[in-house]
Amino acid sequence: MKNLLFITQKVDKNDDVLGVYHRWAEELGKKTDKLNVICLYKGLCDLDKNIGVFSLGKEGGISRIKYIYRFYKYIFSIRKEYDSVLVHMNPVYIILGGVFWKIMGKKIFLWYNHPMGNMMAKVAILFSNKVFCTSPYSFSAKYKKTELMPVGIDTFLFRFDPSVVKKNNRILCLGRISPIKKIEVLIEAVKILDNKNIDFELLIVGSPSSDLDKAYLVSLKEISSELVLKNKIIFKPSVPNYKAFEIYNSTRIFINLTPTGSFDKAILEAMACEIPVLVSNKTLLSIFPESIRNFCIFKENDSQELSRKILALFLLDNTGVRDIGKKSRELVVANHSLDSLMQSLIKIV
Repeated sequence: MKNLLFITQKVDKNDDVLGVYHRWAEELGKKTDKLNVICLYKGLCDLDKNIGVFSLGKEGGISRIKYIYRFYKYIFSIRKEYDSVLVHMNPVYIILGGVFWKIMGKKIFLWYNHPMGNMMAKVAILFSNKVFCTSPYSFSAKYKKTELMPVGIDTFLFRFDPSVVKKNNRILCLGRISPIKKIEVLIEAVKILDNKNIDFELLIVGSPSSDLDKAYLVSLKEISSELVLKNKIIFKPSVPNYKAFEIYNSTRIFINLTPTGSFDKAILEAMACEIPVLVSNKTLLSIFPESIRNFCIFKENDSQELSRKILALFLLDNTGVRDIGKKSRELVVANHSLDSLMQSLIKIV
């Protein structure tokens, strides 16, 4: 058993994107004597007594000076309560605390799964004992100290649920609204289907988190206006991560257009719910078996090919769809479950 300090952006059970890291804290707490969590923002927490959560205070307003003061206060005041530090996706914390942790003899671990990396990321990796990522296309994957890890999907939550009414013409795109998601390519693909008089409903679930993202959402609604009026495209705000499984189960096809380099967990959540997925991320090429790969992969930014792939899945009979769904879940359970991630992490940290 170990004492661990986990540093992450947000601990909030109700968050649509980052709510999964509340689950990380839950599971890490079960595998440690003492877990302390430092986060930038603290929302709804429902954690065991051996887990302490310390917020830098973003929920109370923005003050970088206060953030830094609190960060140093916390890592010093609880220094006897942790032996190792796991920093999730924010190299700046290692820049700030790395020297202190080295002097105190703490092991430093970084989770960095972004396709791009700057000097701050390079220095943080240098300070780290080990680095973790899920994608071989991640910036950090090239380093010898890097370990490829499971994504960490809660396969007990994300599962096929026969009680949820499925809409067999529904296409789902779920996740944060951001230009990197390339949702405009999907909209152009369904316009092609509409011109062929194909019956479908595209459900886009997600919310923007920045001014740039808000402007992007406005642009998506503008190019979708005709199909919105026909009820063929529906925009809905984000939902807490733990409620997303109901939406996955209500759909026939899940589509994700995040480019190669990242590993969007929403893809594997949908797969765990036995929903066929369409992705352009090359990271997934080696994951899908040949028997279903042709159905699941399309060329990046190619709306024509995407429209053909959607139509092929619509034309597939229910037995074929269920077969793809079951094989997809088997892949997630075998290779990317939350339990397998936690076991892999705790062996190292």
